[in-house]
Amino acid sequence: MTSTSNTSASTSESASGSTVSGRMHVRDLARVSSVGLRTRRLRAALSALGIALGVGAIVAVLGLSSSSQAGLLSEIDRLGTNLLTVTNGTTVFGDTVKLPVAAPGMISRMGQVQSVESTGATGASAYVNPYIPKIDTNSLAVRAATLGLPAAVSTSVAQGTYLNAATSTEPVAVLGSAAAQRLGIARVYPGSRIWVGGQWFYVTGILNPATLAPEIDSSVLVGFNAAEKYLGFDAHPTTIYVRAATDHVESVQSLLGATANPEAPGGVTVSRPSTALVARAQAKSALNGLFLGLGAVSLLVGAVGVANIMVISVLERRSEIGLRRALGATRGHIRIQFLSEAMLLSVLGGAIGVGAGTLATAVYASGKNWSIVIPALAWAGGLGAAMLIGAIAGLLPAIRAARMSPTQALWTV
Repeated sequence: MTSTSNTSASTSESASGSTVSGRMHVRDLARVSSVGLRTRRLRAALSALGIALGVGAIVAVLGLSSSSQAGLLSEIDRLGTNLLTVTNGTTVFGDTVKLPVAAPGMISRMGQVQSVESTGATGASAYVNPYIPKIDTNSLAVRAATLGLPAAVSTSVAQGTYLNAATSTEPVAVLGSAAAQRLGIARVYPGSRIWVGGQWFYVTGILNPATLAPEIDSSVLVGFNAAEKYLGFDAHPTTIYVRAATDHVESVQSLLGATANPEAPGGVTVSRPSTALVARAQAKSALNGLFLGLGAVSLLVGAVGVANIMVISVLERRSEIGLRRALGATRGHIRIQFLSEAMLLSVLGGAIGVGAGTLATAVYASGKNWSIVIPALAWAGGLGAAMLIGAIAGLLPAIRAARMSPTQALWTV
């Protein structure tokens, strides 16, 4: 008889619980589930901090990566994606194949080519003065350069002037941006000179960085005629910069090898700098996995913190649980209360993390003049992960609280 009565009571409670639970409004659930957070603010803030750090790290890493790529792509579009380079290739035996002296002229006669400029490696070294040891080259290259080179590689003169028809035949040099720094030349003064190939060359200008042709940055540029006259240059170009019509880049690229060196087209290397830069940006994003892993660890620590505070909360609020059960709350009510409290705590931490990560991305991207890009995967994934962590961390404490009988909960007070 007793067993039947208990079974009936249990069935009645279950039925009643489903009915009452169905009548429970979202507003009431939000008020009840936030009781623990409102009464234990410091503990809740510290527990949410781990979630916030993890989500913030994930949002910042993905946001900075996307903003960096967007900034680079924007810069590449501004500089132009129609630049092609032709360089020396090698034979099957590893020997370098020289480009013909007439190669730039032959390329310039192609129908869809807009401009052709070139440089040639002289083999000379450059120093501030003749007293510098010869081994201290600072990785600088002395190159012969044509007069329209800056426009072809989308750079400009930062100080002074570039080579012209008169200075290209004299011992005059223009420095790339990195070359000027390594030589310790910050400004161009009248009479400024450097030691190149065993003699003095006057410095007339310093170039801005050349994003599409970084080899220019570490170069000391002299005129072709001056290189032949003073440095023993053989006049063979080593790099040819070709600007093609934007809609015909691929077709021009396919013909450059045979045009530059008809006798040995296989000994010519043709590349597109903008494509290489995009590939480099994409490869760089692979390093973000390390930082995303650190963010995941922070999320795990945050989940442990949430689970810990919920277990302690259940133990500290046994009287509340017993009183609510005595007043008619079902196990389902207690279970959803503590589960919702854990999820609310995690979502608050996730929201703070998304805000902090977005702010960090915006500040850094603005300083670099990048477009501010926050992928949907970053903020939506961060909030979704926070909700999932809250649900998992609060599930066991919620079940434990729901299993307490009213008499047991009130008796332990």
